[in-house]
Amino acid sequence: MAPGPLAQVLRQLPTIEDPNLLSNAIPFADAGVYRLRDDCALVQSVDFFTPVVDDPMTFGRIAAANALSDLYAMGARPLTAMNLVGFPKCLDHEVLVAILMGGAEKLAEAGAVMVGGHTVEDDEPKYGMAVTGVVDPAKMISTVGALPGDVLLLTKPLGTGILATALKGEVITEAQMTDAIRSMTTLNRQASEAMCEVGVHACTDITGFGLLGHALEMAEASKAGIVIAAGSLRVFPLVLDMAAIGLVPAGSYHNREYYLPRVINRDELPPELVDILADPQTSGGLLMAVAPDRLDAMQAALRTRGVAAFSVGRVTDVHPGMLTVD
Repeated sequence: MAPGPLAQVLRQLPTIEDPNLLSNAIPFADAGVYRLRDDCALVQSVDFFTPVVDDPMTFGRIAAANALSDLYAMGARPLTAMNLVGFPKCLDHEVLVAILMGGAEKLAEAGAVMVGGHTVEDDEPKYGMAVTGVVDPAKMISTVGALPGDVLLLTKPLGTGILATALKGEVITEAQMTDAIRSMTTLNRQASEAMCEVGVHACTDITGFGLLGHALEMAEASKAGIVIAAGSLRVFPLVLDMAAIGLVPAGSYHNREYYLPRVINRDELPPELVDILADPQTSGGLLMAVAPDRLDAMQAALRTRGVAAFSVGRVTDVHPGMLTVD
């Protein structure tokens, strides 16, 4: 669902008044958080979608990594998962087995346990997971807390939405998007462990609303401004080529419509840059607001774990809740 209509739907729902529902106090929380005791809270999220690649086992791996990402963004440790499946009668059941095997592989890598799931007949395949983890509320990381002067680190390049669109259009093959597939199947576990070890002020994962939307959510939640350094953005091979010929996913247009009005210098941005900023990501990286005096330690902790993070901007006290692109 597009961000604008989703917000309108949520405003019609009743407000939940429960002091243990900690995510109530977190604008744009990546997951639901429910306190069990002072030092332990459940962190829960769910996500599923249609295939973004052709290979069913790879699709399963990507879907699992994507679902788990919300837990990692909050510094939580995954515990359990339940499969969510929509599957057509016309497809061989071996395809479904491969999808589930891919998901199970990633879940095992995360150290979590599959406890069940639910399957329905559908016109096209859909797969994802409902995931549950735990976190100490005192150590939980969220969209709230980014401070002026913080450096913004992103742990994965951009452009998976554009490449998936090109693949569906048979303009490229899976072999031509190897780097993106490797990234989408990579858990954000190592990045999450690094940020928990060193400490960050705020974090979110970059998924369906693109860097544009998720950075703006952090800005609004933290009541700070964000500056994105366009020259520092990294994209996967062929992304710019595919965007140049118009292979941009529908979600990108929804993101532009809803979020671009909150970009201070939106009228100055070249179309190809907007394509990158608004591109909806699948199993994207973590966007972390890191204090300058912890930046070296954070980059060292990430490198030690094999995570190639890069700076994409900074937090500022100018234009709170808004975004500027340098």
